[in-house]
Parts: sequence; C-alpha cells; structure tokens
Amino acid sequence: MKKYIFLIFVSLILILHWIFSPVYLTDKIEVTPLEKIDSTVTVSFSSVGDIMCHSTQFNYARVGKDSFDFKPMFNEIGEYLRGKDILFGNLETVLAGETKRYSGYPFFNTPNELAEALKFAGFDFLFTTNNHSNDKGQQGVDRTIDILKKVNIVPIGTEKLNSSDPTYNIFVRKGLRFGVLAYTYGTNYNENAKHPRKYVNYINPKKIKNDIEKLKEKKADLIIVYFHFGKEYQREPTKYQTKIVDKTISYGADIILASHPHIVQKFEIFKTANAKLDAGFVTYSLGNFVSNQRWRYSDGGLIFNFDITKNIYTDSVYISDVNFLPIWVYKGKVNGKKEYVILPSGNYKDSTKYRYTTKADIDSMKKSYFDTIELFTEGNDYPRIDKLMLIE
Repeated sequence: MKKYIFLIFVSLILILHWIFSPVYLTDKIEVTPLEKIDSTVTVSFSSVGDIMCHSTQFNYARVGKDSFDFKPMFNEIGEYLRGKDILFGNLETVLAGETKRYSGYPFFNTPNELAEALKFAGFDFLFTTNNHSNDKGQQGVDRTIDILKKVNIVPIGTEKLNSSDPTYNIFVRKGLRFGVLAYTYGTNYNENAKHPRKYVNYINPKKIKNDIEKLKEKKADLIIVYFHFGKEYQREPTKYQTKIVDKTISYGADIILASHPHIVQKFEIFKTANAKLDAGFVTYSLGNFVSNQRWRYSDGGLIFNFDITKNIYTDSVYISDVNFLPIWVYKGKVNGKKEYVILPSGNYKDSTKYRYTTKADIDSMKKSYFDTIELFTEGNDYPRIDKLMLIE
C-alpha cells in the first residue's frame, strides 16, 4: 500500500513541475522551405516546310499490299523534332482514302500511315491550307481533318463545310496562350470541286485582320500566322509576299511562317505593331522538308526553332532564342530497302556517318547545307536577335 502511495506522490510532483516550469525553445527549429516558383515559362517551337508525298515516296513506304510505313524517314532527324513543345509543318497532300486512289503529282492523295508517322515524329500542328488542299475536293479536306485529329494532330487552315469551329482558337502550353492561323494564295484547279473558298482559308486581308483581332480579344500572348505563297523555285520573295507580310504585321501578328516555293527564302526580323512582342520575324519560305524533288535547292530545307518566354508576373512575352538546322533528303537503299531519309545536312563533314550514302550523296548534302545557310541568313541584322544561330 505504501508503495502505491509513493508512486502517486512522485507522479503528482512531476505533473506540477511540468505545469509550472518555464517553457524553453530549442536552438534548432525545423522549417519547411517554401517551394520556389519560377517567374518565367519558356515554350520551344519548331517549324518545317513542305511535307510532300509523290507516288515514288508512298511506293517506297509500302510494306504490304495495303499497308505503308513512313516512319523510317524520321530515323535520323527525330531527335531534333521530338524535344520541342510545339512542332509545325505544312502537309502538302490530302488523306482522302484508298477509294479515291493514292496518287502523287499533280493531284496528291496519300495513305493514312503518313499521319501516323508524322505524329510519331512529334508533330502537333499541320497547316492544311495550300495549293493542294483541294486536290480531292471537299471530301478530301474533310477526311484529312478527321485522320489528323484521330492521331492527335491539329489541322490549321481548312475546315469542314458548315463547321461551327472557329479558325481563331487559343492553345495553351505551359501557361503561354497562343493562336495559329493559316492561309493560302489559292488552290489548284479541280473541275469537280469549284468552291474551295468555303472550306480552305485563302489569303484575304480583311479576314486575316478579323482573325487576328479575335485572337487578341481572347487574350493571346502570341499570334503565329502561316502563309502558303510565293513563286515556286524562286530564291527571293515576290512583291506580293512582302506586301501581304507588311499588312499582316500591321494587323498585329507576332511571327510569320511560310512555304510553297520549295526552296529556302530569307529570314527577316521586324518591329511588331499592336502586339505583345517588341520584335517578331518572318520566314518567307522554309523549303521542302521531304519530297521527291531531287534537284538543287529543292532537295532540302531546314528546321526552324524559336523559344518564347513569358514572365508570369509582368505578363510580358519575348523571343528568347532563335536557331535553325539545315536538312537534306536522302533517297536510296537502307539495309536493302528503298527509303527516303531526312538527314541533318551538316553531317556531310563525316562521310562515314551514314554508311548507305554515296560520294554523290555527300556532295549534294554539302551543297544543300551551304545553300540553306546563304539563303536563310543573307542580309540579317543579327544584333536585333543575337541568338540567331546555326545548329552544328
């Protein structure tokens, strides 16, 4: 009994000591650090020129009676494409289906597998407004849109007849709000489809201005416009090209991409008007990305890269990097099979890198490399964007 009384007494002493004793803070206090939030976000963009598919190309891609594989043409270039946040290209063919018969020039119709290969390569957006948009009429346009959406590629520049989808959508990547518009100078004559303006975006200054204003109303941080225009195989922009570009700049476009001449034309920096960017740029022609055009200037093109940075606190937007990679298209046998393969043309310096290339191939690759550099950089005022550079 005395033992229990003693234990109760000790317990009471300890409790009283805890209650009336002063509280002391320890020397070390663990504080969970606040998560650091970056004040800026950067979105990386890339664009290529004309993605064509002549009959020789889809015949080389044939792997069965009714099946095709276009993916090998990206085996050497894919690493330069897939790392980008947004990848653009001009799809200069339609995907009208086998019932319309696959065909090359002059009226293109390509198997669905090309869309699958382009998604495999990393494409997010494809410009579908060009002179070949109407090659298989409205049905070809509609089906192309369906196939691209099925593989999660956004078509820009054409729409289904009576579609309620606006041409001035806003897209968001990493908090950057951007709009993409596309227009063509026209479409090739098709006697079975005489009203392409109903579903293909033609260059029309009034429409361009209206579409840009709609994007501004939707609080776009960046407005990108693509044009399919110019004279084929001409190395300099025409007066028509420069006139349309000047108008589009005055309407508030930030960046203007273009193709159609099938060769590279110059790059220019401009002072923007009524836009978030202080300075923008135009690429008058990005040349061919892939085609069966084997002659000089048309057997290659470039991958054009630019980074856009947005300060999330000040809401300011600016170009933080610009660079480009010249490319050349190989046509021949790879491991015993006929293939088209897109190559970085700067690799002409290592003649052993691609074992399937001949001396003639290396010579053509070298010419293409220096032609692209000359055409794309001539006359540029580099200090205005000091990071315009060639990717080695």
